[in-house]
Amino acid sequence: MAHMSKRIFISTLAALMALPAAAGEVVHRTEYKVSLGIITIARAAFLTRIEDDKSYRVSGDISSAGLADLVTDISAKTSVDGVMRGDRLQATRYFLYYKSGKRARTYDVRYSNGNITSTTVKPPRRLPKNWVDVPAGDLRSVLDPISGMIFPADADPCRQRLPIFDGEMRMDLVLSGKGSQDFSTEGFNGKALVCNVRFVPKSGYKKGRSDIVYLSKSNRMEIWFAKADAANVYAPVYVRIPTQYGPVTITAVKYGAS
Repeated sequence: MAHMSKRIFISTLAALMALPAAAGEVVHRTEYKVSLGIITIARAAFLTRIEDDKSYRVSGDISSAGLADLVTDISAKTSVDGVMRGDRLQATRYFLYYKSGKRARTYDVRYSNGNITSTTVKPPRRLPKNWVDVPAGDLRSVLDPISGMIFPADADPCRQRLPIFDGEMRMDLVLSGKGSQDFSTEGFNGKALVCNVRFVPKSGYKKGRSDIVYLSKSNRMEIWFAKADAANVYAPVYVRIPTQYGPVTITAVKYGAS
């Protein structure tokens, strides 16, 4: 995958893990398997901590696995801090450290009431030609790529337009319903809501880049949401991301189990 595709993939994977712990729990662990076709290419493990004052921190580690290690070493550490307000998670800081081979970069985004107050990228990115700058209006009323994927149990996850900013790219994820499917993994066995996802790049990317164009034209991206009864929320358990190299799938191998 090209560098931009890898970073979008990492951001999407990060979004999977933000399942809040149930009342009375301090630590919640979730694990995921990432595959390209039938080949496992990465694994991830995440911890959610919620304090008595409703502040939360979700942290995760992602690393390449299997044959992917022979091609390139991909790893990431990500975290989000914020406060639970009612049934929603509102971020105050989103952080991503991403490394592919010898190339590494960190993204640090600060939020206040849903608006971005600062973004730091290290080392600074040399912007290519045809770069679509992020206007100030695209940084208001936005979601981080982790907390933005969690919905209260009385919401319909498949009727959403999610304004996401991952530290560099501002994108909309437009979700629509496709029915339901059986899903079973450690900690869950039941029905999952299946949402079609339309990827809409807004700003913060090179115009005309092939991987962005490919993903924006595809109608084969899906996210499946399962209800975590103890936490009273919907959270993703399966994602299918079409790429030029074949579909990447992200599957929960542990969900709701500590």
